[in-house]
Amino acid sequence: MHVHRFERIWLVAALGMIVLFIGTVTYGAVVAGYGMVDAEGGQVDATNPTDGENFREPGVYNGSEPGHYDVYVETRRFAFVPGTAEPIRVPAGSTVTFHVVSVDVLHGFEVAGTNINTMAIPGQKAEVTAEFDEPAQYGIVCNEYCGEGHHTMAGSLEVVPPGEFNATAEVSA
Repeated sequence: MHVHRFERIWLVAALGMIVLFIGTVTYGAVVAGYGMVDAEGGQVDATNPTDGENFREPGVYNGSEPGHYDVYVETRRFAFVPGTAEPIRVPAGSTVTFHVVSVDVLHGFEVAGTNINTMAIPGQKAEVTAEFDEPAQYGIVCNEYCGEGHHTMAGSLEVVPPGEFNATAEVSA
């Protein structure tokens, strides 16, 4: 059987693309650490997440180690609590774990300009950890369509110098 030269070229190119796509997905899952939302963060009551032991009142809490903070965020149509009405404030040079839940529908939680991007699924708690070395301001957006006001769902994260971080205004564990 004779395979034309151009057919061979296209066959090799198509197989090369398949290998490239599989390699990219494998790299993302194994090396870069990207993963799907799972039950690792735990489950909560979707209508009242603060009712259980797995989620606190929304806010910034001192973590278990110095320089580590836990931020509990509720997503709801069409706001982040905290984040929309008042910015989330954390000190520079800290490690922050975001605990994100949804009280109504599927939402996204993305801190623009960082690698923080997760889904907030009703009944699930998503956790994502990041380090903030320098003072900066970041926008928080919902990247999952959540209804007619989705385009207005935004918030902000302020990374402030440690001297400007008002620990008394934040809730401690």
